[in-house]
Amino acid sequence: MKVLRTPDEMHAACWQLRRQGRRLGFVPTMGALHQGHLSLVLLARAQSEAVAASIFVNPLQFGPSEDFAKYPRSFERDRQLLEAEGVELLFAPAPEDMYPPGATTYVSVEGLSEKLDGRSRPGHFRGVTTVVSKLFHIVEPDLALFGQKDAAQVAIVKRMVSDLDMAVRIVVAPIVREPDGLAMSSRNSYLDPQQRQSATVLYRALRRIQSLTEQGERRAEALISAGRQVMAQESGVRLDYLEVVHGDTLDPVPDVSQGALVAIAAWVGTTRLIDNVVLPGRGQ
Repeated sequence: MKVLRTPDEMHAACWQLRRQGRRLGFVPTMGALHQGHLSLVLLARAQSEAVAASIFVNPLQFGPSEDFAKYPRSFERDRQLLEAEGVELLFAPAPEDMYPPGATTYVSVEGLSEKLDGRSRPGHFRGVTTVVSKLFHIVEPDLALFGQKDAAQVAIVKRMVSDLDMAVRIVVAPIVREPDGLAMSSRNSYLDPQQRQSATVLYRALRRIQSLTEQGERRAEALISAGRQVMAQESGVRLDYLEVVHGDTLDPVPDVSQGALVAIAAWVGTTRLIDNVVLPGRGQ
């Protein structure tokens, strides 16, 4: 596996792969890898002939009071994991290589970026779409892999790709969970044992909502109320949002007859976690 540090080096290496006629899959990450990330690599390998990945903790998507400085970084471990999974190219730039002094251009998906996490984290999704756009221009992949856990991010990246006619197919992989249901996340490492146990309430709330829909409940208001009741059982967890929305527009839906995304975010101590489930529509 080659490790490339500058955009020009990575662009040239990816061009060489494409010159060979090989279909290129790309997995962008911020490192601190877990099985969820590796599931994206496995899916990329299944759907392409070469796989590239990136590790870049993107400062643009962190607010001034967020955890950029303490975000877990484990480059050598991550490098070994990616190499073991067959990744051929690893892009690991420094912030100054991605954002040279004087850079003033951003990519923003208006209308979507202010919803869900965008409401709680102003500017977050502008940072995401700016860096993903840059990565797509550098790598020029045939397909790019993202995890369903970041459902709002997926919807926004898909819109960006469509609006800007980017020649990349977005592939979404299912959420990978711990045995007790907690969605795998790099931020889980922040949790102490008690918080780790309390954090499972996010998935318990989502499962309660799923159960009610399986029993025939279709009203979003009733589903949200039920989920909030489950969340209230954990005094150490503070709900940020629990919403039932359209999976593409992220707009609230009054009922789930046509399917819906149930998205949740909550603070466990000082750690903010997200999760979601997709509810199928009738007949699906």
